[in-house]
Amino acid sequence: MTEAIVAIFAIVYLGMILGGLPFLQLDRTGIALLGAIALIGIDALSLEEAARAIHLPTVILLFAFMVVSAQMRLGGFYDRVTRRLGELPLSPPLLLGALIGVVAALSAVFSNDIVCLAVAPVLIDACRRRGLNPLPFLLALACAANIGSAATLIGNPQNMLIGEALKLPFAGYLRDAALPVGLGLLCTWALIGFASRGALGAPPVVSVDAAPEADALDRWQTIKGLGVAVVIVGCFLFTSLPREVVALTGAGVLLMSRKLHSRQMLGLIDWELLVLFMGLFVVNHALQKTGLPAQAMAAMAAAGVPLQQPGPLFAATFVLSNLVSNVPAVMLLLPGAEHPLAGATLALVSTLAGNLLIVGSIANIIVVDAAAQRGVAIDWRTHARIGIPVTLATLAITGAYLALRS
Repeated sequence: MTEAIVAIFAIVYLGMILGGLPFLQLDRTGIALLGAIALIGIDALSLEEAARAIHLPTVILLFAFMVVSAQMRLGGFYDRVTRRLGELPLSPPLLLGALIGVVAALSAVFSNDIVCLAVAPVLIDACRRRGLNPLPFLLALACAANIGSAATLIGNPQNMLIGEALKLPFAGYLRDAALPVGLGLLCTWALIGFASRGALGAPPVVSVDAAPEADALDRWQTIKGLGVAVVIVGCFLFTSLPREVVALTGAGVLLMSRKLHSRQMLGLIDWELLVLFMGLFVVNHALQKTGLPAQAMAAMAAAGVPLQQPGPLFAATFVLSNLVSNVPAVMLLLPGAEHPLAGATLALVSTLAGNLLIVGSIANIIVVDAAAQRGVAIDWRTHARIGIPVTLATLAITGAYLALRS
């Protein structure tokens, strides 16, 4: 049975690396789901045990914040913020800095993927109206969304998982992450500005006529969404109430609407991501049952590479996040996260590593796809010219900070 479990695990994680499997029309979600089904089918796990392997608080928290983000999107909030940002009478370098700051702030509270999905098309249009080259701004959008999402335990799926699994205090993690994330954003602004010097394509100040809005701002729906988000984050910061219960209650409040049909709200939920999480929970639990991961970690510790310590954990998180993507990497490494700084290390490194290559983050892929639909080509070389230096710089800042803390 152990051999069969290891084989299924290996196939699933090969699919995570490749993004699919040869000769089959499967993406990462389909592969994870099929792996879970196979484990139940060969009786490696009972149906009840597979259900218990799913970390329900994480799935609930992720679902709840998808509802909050859907509310903000349907209310026209993201469109309005991006349009107003594009109309600011700023020089291109300052506009680039403003974009990075706004996107990072939004991504720290709402899902970075949703932020990129909503902002990218409007950003391209805003750049073209001002005579700006959209490319540096799109790369800044992707990088800032990833970096900003690392600031909190709700900014992205892997941070939600880490926070729930390790029971990290929301405010405590925010204090740990604020400095490296803030410095990382400043460094990103400098790197993109330097790499794009002379290519932004606009005079220092541009007068822009208000453009027609595809989706007018619904003030009440936006205020409602923002109000619920503020209450949720306030509860996270100042109470000990279970985060998943607070967030789910907030989502329930938003679903009770006289104007926005629940079909619209639930239609914007990333159900595939939720299924991916559940499938990987089952697959990883089956491997943990064999005892092989514990043996491997013990062998590495005996060889002088203890993954429980921040240094080796930092390196392993970076490598695995770029091999199998950040969520599967975090799931693999969580069982050994015992050091007091393990949670911060996993969350920061797995998120910042996503800027290295296009495939390192769903946010990157969303931006590249949105750009392609509007005639802006971003190939892997173009992204790498920004993504690699940004990743190395932000990880160096984070590594130095964690070293001083340890």
